[in-house]
Amino acid sequence: MNQNLKVFAVISLLIVSMLVLSACGGVPEETTNGNDTSSADNGVVNLYSDRHYDTDEELFQLFTKETGVKVNVVKGKSDELIERLDREGKDTNADLLITADAGRLHRAKVKELLQPVTSEALANSIPANLRDPDKQWFGLTVRARVMVYDKDRIKPAELSTYEDLTSPKWQGKILVRSSNNIYNQSLLASFIAVNGEEQAKEWAAGMVDNMAREPKGNDRDQAKAVVAGEGDIAIMNTYYIGKMLNSSEPEEVKVAKKLGVFFPNQNTTGTHINVSGVGLTKHSKNKENAIKLMEFLAGETAQKQFVEANYEYPVNPNVEPSELLSSWGDFKTQDINLSLLGEYNRKAVEVFDQVGWK
Repeated sequence: MNQNLKVFAVISLLIVSMLVLSACGGVPEETTNGNDTSSADNGVVNLYSDRHYDTDEELFQLFTKETGVKVNVVKGKSDELIERLDREGKDTNADLLITADAGRLHRAKVKELLQPVTSEALANSIPANLRDPDKQWFGLTVRARVMVYDKDRIKPAELSTYEDLTSPKWQGKILVRSSNNIYNQSLLASFIAVNGEEQAKEWAAGMVDNMAREPKGNDRDQAKAVVAGEGDIAIMNTYYIGKMLNSSEPEEVKVAKKLGVFFPNQNTTGTHINVSGVGLTKHSKNKENAIKLMEFLAGETAQKQFVEANYEYPVNPNVEPSELLSSWGDFKTQDINLSLLGEYNRKAVEVFDQVGWK
Protein backbone atom coordinates (compact mmCIF):
# COMPACT_ATOMS: atom_id res chain seq x y z
CA MET A 1 0.00 0.00 0.00
CA ASN A 2 2.79 2.43 0.91
CA GLN A 3 4.57 1.61 -2.36
CA ASN A 4 1.42 2.48 -4.34
CA LEU A 5 1.14 5.81 -2.54
CA LYS A 6 4.75 6.63 -3.40
CA VAL A 7 4.16 5.88 -7.09
CA PHE A 8 1.00 8.01 -7.08
CA ALA A 9 2.88 10.89 -5.45
CA VAL A 10 5.67 10.75 -8.04
CA ILE A 11 3.19 10.70 -10.93
CA SER A 12 1.27 13.63 -9.43
CA LEU A 13 4.47 15.61 -9.03
CA LEU A 14 5.43 14.98 -12.66
CA ILE A 15 2.02 16.12 -13.90
CA VAL A 16 2.15 19.32 -11.84
CA SER A 17 5.69 20.05 -13.06
CA MET A 18 4.65 19.61 -16.70
CA LEU A 19 1.72 21.97 -16.24
CA VAL A 20 3.95 24.63 -14.66
CA LEU A 21 6.52 24.35 -17.44
CA SER A 22 3.80 24.56 -20.05
CA ALA A 23 2.36 27.68 -18.49
CA CYS A 24 5.77 29.35 -18.38
CA GLY A 25 6.94 28.39 -21.82
CA GLY A 26 3.80 28.13 -23.91
CA VAL A 27 3.72 31.76 -25.09
CA PRO A 28 6.74 33.17 -27.00
CA GLU A 29 8.32 36.25 -25.47
CA GLU A 30 7.16 39.44 -27.12
CA THR A 31 9.82 41.95 -28.12
CA THR A 32 9.98 45.22 -30.02
CA ASN A 33 13.13 44.43 -31.95
CA GLY A 34 11.68 42.02 -34.46
CA ASN A 35 12.93 38.85 -32.76
CA ASP A 36 9.42 37.74 -31.80
CA THR A 37 7.83 36.02 -34.77
CA SER A 38 4.69 34.96 -32.92
CA SER A 39 1.52 34.39 -34.91
CA ALA A 40 -2.02 35.39 -33.96
CA ASP A 41 -2.12 37.01 -30.51
CA ASN A 42 -4.55 39.51 -29.08
CA GLY A 43 -1.68 41.56 -27.69
CA VAL A 44 0.68 42.06 -30.64
CA VAL A 45 1.03 43.47 -34.12
CA ASN A 46 4.02 42.49 -36.27
CA LEU A 47 5.48 45.08 -38.59
CA TYR A 48 7.98 45.08 -41.46
CA SER A 49 9.42 48.59 -41.87
CA ASP A 50 12.18 50.29 -43.85
CA ARG A 51 11.96 53.41 -41.66
CA HIS A 52 14.80 53.76 -39.15
CA TYR A 53 13.63 56.77 -37.17
CA ASP A 54 13.46 57.27 -33.40
CA THR A 55 10.16 59.04 -34.03
CA ASP A 56 8.55 55.80 -35.17
CA GLU A 57 9.82 53.86 -32.14
CA GLU A 58 8.41 56.49 -29.80
CA LEU A 59 5.04 56.30 -31.52
CA PHE A 60 4.95 52.51 -31.30
CA GLN A 61 5.64 52.77 -27.57
CA LEU A 62 2.84 55.31 -27.19
CA PHE A 63 0.47 53.04 -29.13
CA THR A 64 1.33 50.15 -26.80
CA LYS A 65 0.77 52.36 -23.75
CA GLU A 66 -2.66 53.44 -25.03
CA THR A 67 -3.90 50.09 -26.32
CA GLY A 68 -1.89 47.37 -24.60
CA VAL A 69 -0.91 46.03 -28.04
CA LYS A 70 2.83 45.47 -28.38
CA VAL A 71 4.45 46.39 -31.70
CA ASN A 72 7.13 43.99 -32.96
CA VAL A 73 9.28 45.52 -35.70
CA VAL A 74 11.46 43.85 -38.30
CA LYS A 75 13.57 46.48 -40.06
CA GLY A 76 15.23 46.19 -43.43
CA LYS A 77 15.54 47.67 -46.89
CA SER A 78 12.28 48.12 -48.77
CA ASP A 79 12.93 45.73 -51.63
CA GLU A 80 14.26 43.06 -49.28
CA LEU A 81 11.17 43.29 -47.06
CA ILE A 82 8.85 43.01 -50.05
CA GLU A 83 10.79 40.00 -51.32
CA ARG A 84 10.64 38.46 -47.85
CA LEU A 85 6.87 38.90 -47.69
CA ASP A 86 6.56 37.29 -51.10
CA ARG A 87 8.79 34.38 -50.12
CA GLU A 88 7.04 33.74 -46.80
CA GLY A 89 3.57 33.71 -48.32
CA LYS A 90 0.82 32.60 -45.96
CA ASP A 91 3.44 31.64 -43.35
CA THR A 92 4.52 35.25 -42.79
CA ASN A 93 4.10 36.76 -39.34
CA ALA A 94 4.02 40.30 -40.72
CA ASP A 95 0.74 42.16 -40.29
CA LEU A 96 1.84 45.49 -41.76
CA LEU A 97 4.35 46.74 -44.31
CA ILE A 98 5.62 50.30 -43.92
CA THR A 99 7.88 51.67 -46.63
CA ALA A 100 8.91 54.89 -48.33
CA ASP A 101 7.57 55.61 -51.82
CA ALA A 102 4.16 54.95 -53.32
CA GLY A 103 5.82 53.03 -56.14
CA ARG A 104 7.08 50.40 -53.73
CA LEU A 105 3.68 50.12 -52.07
CA HIS A 106 2.14 49.64 -55.50
CA ARG A 107 4.66 46.88 -56.20
CA ALA A 108 3.61 45.07 -53.03
CA LYS A 109 0.00 45.40 -54.14
CA VAL A 110 0.71 44.03 -57.63
CA LYS A 111 2.51 41.06 -56.05
CA GLU A 112 -0.72 40.42 -54.11
CA LEU A 113 1.01 40.87 -50.76
CA LEU A 114 -1.57 43.31 -49.37
CA GLN A 115 -5.31 43.33 -48.73
CA PRO A 116 -7.96 46.07 -48.73
CA VAL A 117 -8.83 47.94 -45.54
CA THR A 118 -12.17 49.66 -45.13
CA SER A 119 -11.81 52.22 -42.36
CA GLU A 120 -13.75 55.41 -41.85
CA ALA A 121 -10.92 56.77 -39.70
CA LEU A 122 -8.36 56.26 -42.48
CA ALA A 123 -10.68 57.71 -45.11
CA ASN A 124 -11.23 60.82 -42.99
CA SER A 125 -7.56 61.25 -42.08
CA ILE A 126 -5.93 60.66 -45.48
CA PRO A 127 -6.88 62.50 -48.70
CA ALA A 128 -7.86 60.26 -51.61
CA ASN A 129 -4.80 61.10 -53.73
CA LEU A 130 -2.50 59.87 -50.95
CA ARG A 131 -4.02 56.38 -50.70
CA ASP A 132 -4.58 53.45 -53.02
CA PRO A 133 -7.93 53.60 -54.87
CA ASP A 134 -8.43 49.93 -53.93
CA LYS A 135 -7.68 50.64 -50.25
CA GLN A 136 -4.60 48.40 -50.15
CA TRP A 137 -2.12 51.05 -48.98
CA PHE A 138 -2.34 54.43 -47.24
CA GLY A 139 0.10 57.34 -47.08
CA LEU A 140 1.31 58.29 -43.61
CA THR A 141 3.73 61.15 -44.31
CA VAL A 142 4.46 63.39 -47.29
CA ARG A 143 7.73 64.69 -48.71
CA ALA A 144 8.12 67.08 -51.64
CA ARG A 145 10.90 66.70 -54.22
CA VAL A 146 12.12 70.26 -54.59
CA MET A 147 14.97 72.33 -55.95
CA VAL A 148 17.64 73.56 -53.56
CA TYR A 149 20.16 76.25 -54.43
CA ASP A 150 23.03 78.22 -52.93
CA LYS A 151 21.49 81.47 -51.71
CA ASP A 152 24.73 83.35 -52.38
CA ARG A 153 24.79 82.45 -56.08
CA ILE A 154 21.19 81.90 -57.21
CA LYS A 155 18.11 84.07 -56.80
CA PRO A 156 14.66 82.43 -56.48
CA ALA A 157 13.44 84.57 -59.38
CA GLU A 158 15.78 82.61 -61.66
CA LEU A 159 13.90 79.38 -60.92
CA SER A 160 10.51 78.26 -62.18
CA THR A 161 9.81 74.66 -63.26
CA TYR A 162 11.36 71.22 -63.45
CA GLU A 163 11.19 71.62 -67.22
CA ASP A 164 13.24 74.83 -67.10
CA LEU A 165 16.17 72.87 -65.66
CA THR A 166 16.74 71.50 -69.17
CA SER A 167 17.30 74.96 -70.68
CA PRO A 168 20.81 75.91 -71.92
CA LYS A 169 21.34 78.40 -69.08
CA TRP A 170 21.65 75.49 -66.63
CA GLN A 171 24.11 73.43 -68.67
CA GLY A 172 26.65 71.80 -66.36
CA LYS A 173 24.88 73.12 -63.26
CA ILE A 174 22.35 70.45 -62.21
CA LEU A 175 23.04 67.92 -59.44
CA VAL A 176 20.83 64.85 -59.02
CA ARG A 177 20.90 61.23 -57.91
CA SER A 178 21.12 58.19 -60.14
CA SER A 179 18.26 56.63 -62.07
CA ASN A 180 18.42 53.63 -59.72
CA ASN A 181 17.02 55.81 -56.97
CA ILE A 182 13.31 55.17 -56.38
CA TYR A 183 12.65 58.87 -55.66
CA ASN A 184 13.88 59.83 -59.14
CA GLN A 185 11.96 56.95 -60.70
CA SER A 186 8.77 58.20 -59.06
CA LEU A 187 9.54 61.77 -60.10
CA LEU A 188 9.80 60.72 -63.74
CA ALA A 189 6.76 58.44 -63.40
CA SER A 190 4.77 61.47 -62.25
CA PHE A 191 5.88 63.41 -65.34
CA ILE A 192 4.73 60.52 -67.55
CA ALA A 193 1.35 60.59 -65.76
CA VAL A 194 0.99 64.37 -66.04
CA ASN A 195 2.69 65.22 -69.35
CA GLY A 196 2.88 61.98 -71.31
CA GLU A 197 5.82 59.73 -72.13
CA GLU A 198 7.34 61.78 -74.96
CA GLN A 199 7.52 65.00 -72.97
CA ALA A 200 8.87 63.12 -69.96
CA LYS A 201 11.57 61.58 -72.15
CA GLU A 202 12.55 65.01 -73.50
CA TRP A 203 12.87 66.27 -69.94
CA ALA A 204 15.06 63.34 -68.85
CA ALA A 205 17.32 63.76 -71.88
CA GLY A 206 17.65 67.49 -71.19
CA MET A 207 18.57 66.79 -67.58
CA VAL A 208 21.34 64.43 -68.68
CA ASP A 209 22.72 67.18 -70.92
CA ASN A 210 22.75 69.68 -68.04
CA MET A 211 24.21 67.52 -65.27
CA ALA A 212 27.20 68.97 -63.44
CA ARG A 213 28.62 65.47 -62.93
CA GLU A 214 27.59 61.86 -63.28
CA PRO A 215 24.86 61.07 -60.74
CA LYS A 216 26.22 59.83 -57.43
CA GLY A 217 25.47 59.93 -53.73
CA ASN A 218 22.26 60.45 -51.81
CA ASP A 219 20.10 63.56 -51.39
CA ARG A 220 22.37 65.03 -48.72
CA ASP A 221 25.36 64.59 -51.02
CA GLN A 222 23.61 66.67 -53.69
CA ALA A 223 23.10 69.47 -51.16
CA LYS A 224 26.75 69.35 -50.11
CA ALA A 225 27.85 69.46 -53.76
CA VAL A 226 25.80 72.62 -54.35
CA VAL A 227 27.52 74.43 -51.47
CA ALA A 228 30.90 73.09 -52.61
CA GLY A 229 30.32 74.77 -55.97
CA GLU A 230 30.06 71.59 -58.06
CA GLY A 231 26.69 72.76 -59.37
CA ASP A 232 24.09 75.44 -58.78
CA ILE A 233 20.85 73.48 -58.29
CA ALA A 234 20.04 70.09 -56.79
CA ILE A 235 16.86 68.05 -56.61
CA MET A 236 16.12 66.54 -53.19
CA ASN A 237 13.38 65.63 -50.74
CA THR A 238 12.32 68.26 -48.23
CA TYR A 239 12.72 66.19 -45.07
CA TYR A 240 16.44 65.77 -45.72
CA ILE A 241 16.82 69.52 -45.50
CA GLY A 242 15.10 69.50 -42.13
CA LYS A 243 17.34 66.70 -40.93
CA MET A 244 20.48 68.52 -42.08
CA LEU A 245 19.43 71.75 -40.37
CA ASN A 246 18.98 69.80 -37.13
CA SER A 247 21.90 67.43 -37.58
CA SER A 248 24.41 66.58 -34.85
CA GLU A 249 27.13 67.12 -37.47
CA PRO A 250 28.09 70.84 -37.64
CA GLU A 251 29.14 70.57 -41.29
CA GLU A 252 25.67 69.38 -42.34
CA VAL A 253 24.05 72.27 -40.48
CA LYS A 254 26.45 74.71 -42.14
CA VAL A 255 25.59 73.35 -45.59
CA ALA A 256 21.83 73.40 -45.01
CA LYS A 257 21.86 77.00 -43.79
CA LYS A 258 23.35 78.11 -47.11
CA LEU A 259 20.57 76.50 -49.13
CA GLY A 260 17.32 77.95 -50.34
CA VAL A 261 14.24 75.79 -50.99
CA PHE A 262 12.18 76.27 -54.14
CA PHE A 263 8.90 74.54 -55.01
CA PRO A 264 8.78 74.07 -58.81
CA ASN A 265 5.81 74.33 -61.17
CA GLN A 266 3.63 76.49 -58.96
CA ASN A 267 2.00 78.16 -61.95
CA THR A 268 1.65 74.94 -63.94
CA THR A 269 1.35 71.30 -62.84
CA GLY A 270 2.52 71.56 -59.22
CA THR A 271 5.43 70.18 -57.22
CA HIS A 272 5.99 66.43 -57.12
CA ILE A 273 5.23 64.74 -53.80
CA ASN A 274 5.58 61.20 -52.50
CA VAL A 275 4.73 59.35 -49.30
CA SER A 276 5.86 56.89 -46.73
CA GLY A 277 2.92 54.58 -46.35
CA VAL A 278 1.47 51.43 -44.85
CA GLY A 279 -0.38 48.37 -46.10
CA LEU A 280 -2.11 45.48 -44.35
CA THR A 281 -0.49 42.22 -45.42
CA LYS A 282 -2.60 39.64 -47.20
CA HIS A 283 -1.92 36.99 -44.58
CA SER A 284 -2.11 39.17 -41.46
CA LYS A 285 -2.81 37.14 -38.34
CA ASN A 286 -3.51 40.15 -36.13
CA LYS A 287 -5.74 42.13 -38.47
CA GLU A 288 -7.73 44.03 -35.85
CA ASN A 289 -4.60 45.22 -34.05
CA ALA A 290 -2.93 46.08 -37.35
CA ILE A 291 -5.80 48.32 -38.43
CA LYS A 292 -5.78 49.98 -35.00
CA LEU A 293 -2.12 50.86 -35.53
CA MET A 294 -2.78 52.16 -39.04
CA GLU A 295 -5.51 54.44 -37.71
CA PHE A 296 -3.30 55.58 -34.84
CA LEU A 297 -0.46 56.55 -37.20
CA ALA A 298 -2.87 58.56 -39.35
CA GLY A 299 -4.34 60.29 -36.30
CA GLU A 300 -3.46 63.77 -35.12
CA THR A 301 -1.12 62.74 -32.28
CA ALA A 302 1.14 60.65 -34.50
CA GLN A 303 0.95 63.08 -37.39
CA LYS A 304 2.14 65.94 -35.18
CA GLN A 305 5.07 63.79 -34.08
CA PHE A 306 6.05 62.98 -37.68
CA VAL A 307 5.89 66.68 -38.51
CA GLU A 308 7.84 68.04 -35.55
CA ALA A 309 10.47 65.35 -35.08
CA ASN A 310 11.07 64.06 -38.60
CA TYR A 311 10.42 67.17 -40.72
CA GLU A 312 7.81 65.44 -42.90
CA TYR A 313 4.54 66.92 -44.10
CA PRO A 314 1.38 65.44 -42.56
CA VAL A 315 -1.18 63.53 -44.58
CA ASN A 316 -3.87 64.45 -42.08
CA PRO A 317 -5.41 67.79 -43.12
CA ASN A 318 -6.15 68.64 -39.49
CA VAL A 319 -2.43 68.84 -38.69
CA GLU A 320 -0.30 71.83 -39.65
CA PRO A 321 3.28 71.55 -40.95
CA SER A 322 6.07 72.35 -38.51
CA GLU A 323 7.40 75.88 -38.09
CA LEU A 324 10.39 75.02 -40.30
CA LEU A 325 8.30 73.60 -43.12
CA SER A 326 5.81 76.46 -42.85
CA SER A 327 8.68 78.92 -43.25
CA TRP A 328 9.18 77.58 -46.77
CA GLY A 329 5.61 78.55 -47.62
CA ASP A 330 2.54 76.78 -48.94
CA PHE A 331 2.80 75.05 -52.29
CA LYS A 332 0.68 73.50 -55.01
CA THR A 333 1.17 69.76 -55.61
CA GLN A 334 0.69 67.59 -58.69
CA ASP A 335 -2.96 66.67 -59.14
CA ILE A 336 -2.61 62.90 -59.45
CA ASN A 337 -3.26 59.83 -57.34
CA LEU A 338 0.11 58.56 -56.15
CA SER A 339 -0.76 55.03 -57.26
CA LEU A 340 0.31 56.25 -60.72
CA LEU A 341 3.89 56.43 -59.48
CA GLY A 342 3.83 52.66 -59.28
CA GLU A 343 1.87 52.12 -62.47
CA TYR A 344 4.42 54.10 -64.50
CA ASN A 345 7.55 52.94 -62.68
CA ARG A 346 8.62 50.41 -65.30
CA LYS A 347 8.15 52.94 -68.09
CA ALA A 348 10.17 55.51 -66.13
CA VAL A 349 13.07 53.07 -65.76
CA GLU A 350 12.95 52.37 -69.50
CA VAL A 351 13.08 56.09 -70.28
CA PHE A 352 16.06 56.60 -67.99
CA ASP A 353 17.89 53.81 -69.81
CA GLN A 354 17.00 55.24 -73.22
CA VAL A 355 18.39 58.71 -72.45
CA GLY A 356 21.51 57.48 -70.66
CA TRP A 357 20.67 58.73 -67.17
CA LYS A 358 23.11 56.65 -65.14
